[in-house]
Amino acid sequence: MSNDNNGTVGRRIPGGLRQFFGSISLMANSPWGNGPKDGDDDGKRGPRNPWVTPDPADGGRGRRPRGPSALDELLRKGRGSFGGGGSGGGGGMNLPESAKLWKWGALLLVAIWAIFSMIHIVPPEKEGVVTRLGSYVRTVGPGVKWTWPAPVEQMRMEDVRAIRTMQVGSPTATAENFVLTRDQSIVDLAYEVRWSVRDPELFIFQLADPEGTIREVAESAMRATVANFDLVQAIGPGRVDIEAQVQNRMQALLDQYRAGVAIQGIAIRQADPPKQVDEAFKEVTAARQERESSINQARAYEQRILERARGDTAQFDQIYEQYRLAPEVTRRRLYYETMESVLSNVDKTIVEARGVTPYLPLPEVRKRADAAQDSAAKGGQ
Repeated sequence: MSNDNNGTVGRRIPGGLRQFFGSISLMANSPWGNGPKDGDDDGKRGPRNPWVTPDPADGGRGRRPRGPSALDELLRKGRGSFGGGGSGGGGGMNLPESAKLWKWGALLLVAIWAIFSMIHIVPPEKEGVVTRLGSYVRTVGPGVKWTWPAPVEQMRMEDVRAIRTMQVGSPTATAENFVLTRDQSIVDLAYEVRWSVRDPELFIFQLADPEGTIREVAESAMRATVANFDLVQAIGPGRVDIEAQVQNRMQALLDQYRAGVAIQGIAIRQADPPKQVDEAFKEVTAARQERESSINQARAYEQRILERARGDTAQFDQIYEQYRLAPEVTRRRLYYETMESVLSNVDKTIVEARGVTPYLPLPEVRKRADAAQDSAAKGGQ
C-alpha cells in the first residue's frame, strides 16, 4: 500500500519541481560543487572551487563567510597599480586619466625612435647603403639623408676614400712565406697590399668575407707571378715588375668576383732566401755584386778610352786640314809643341858660348825647397 502511495506521490510531482531537484543533485556531483553538508565525515568530498577562498576553520574545504575572494583581491591590486581607487572610493587618480598619460608617453617614445632612425648624416668620406627589410634599395652619397624608420629601412655606411693595408707574410713574423721561383728556388716573401672600397653595394653583399678573399687572391696572384721569375730577379731587379703584375692579376680576379674593391698597389717588404741557406746565399750575392762592380768599372774604362780616341781623331782631322793649307808652318808648330810637352818635366842644363855666365839651376833649387817644406811639415805633426 505504501509502495503504491509512494509511487502515486512520485507520479504526482510536477515537472518544474522534478527539474529543480535534478539540478541540485548535479551541482552536488559537479567538480565545482561545495561538497557534502556539515557533519559528513565520510571523506568523500569533491574538488574545491578555485574561485572561492578556502576557510581555514573548515579544514580548507568550505567557503569563508567573510572577506573578498582571491579573484577580487587580484582585480583590486590591478586597479591600484594603475592609479584607480579602491572599492571604498579612495582619492587616487582615475583610470582613464592614467591611460591617457601612458598613451602620450608611448607616442612620444615612438616619435623619438622614428626621428632618430629616419635621419642619417653621411660623412664626406663615406657612402651609405640603404636596405629595405634586408634587401638592397640604393646607395646615397655624403650629406643628410632620410629613410623609412627602422626596421623597415636601415643604412650601413662604408668608407670609400680610405686606403686600407693588409700585411701578407710580415717580416717580423716567425712563420715564413715560401714562394717557388722559375728556377726551382725558394724565396721568403713579405709584402703589403693597399686597397680601397670602390662599390659599397658589392663590397657588402657580394662576398661573405671580403678581407679574407682579398688575402687569398693576393697570395694566389703573388705565387703565379713569382713563378715566372728566377731567384736573382725575385730578390733584386725584378721586384718592380713583380709588384705591377701582381696588382694587375689581383684586380682582374676581384673584378670577376664582383668584389667592389680597387687594388691601389703592392709593395714587397722582404724577399730573402730560406734561413737554412741564408749565409751561403749572402756569399753568392756578395760575389755577384763584386762581379757586377768589376764589369761596371771595365765598361767605364772602355767608355773613357773610346771618348779619348774619338777626341784624338777629331783633333788629327783638324790639324790635317791646317797642314794642307800651310805645311811648313804646321810642321814647325807641331815640333815646338811636341818638344814643349816632352821637356816640360825634365831637368835641363843649358851651356852657352864662352864669356857667358853659367846657367843657374833654378828647377833643382825649387825641388830642394819643396823637400825641406815637406820634411818640416811632417816633423811638426
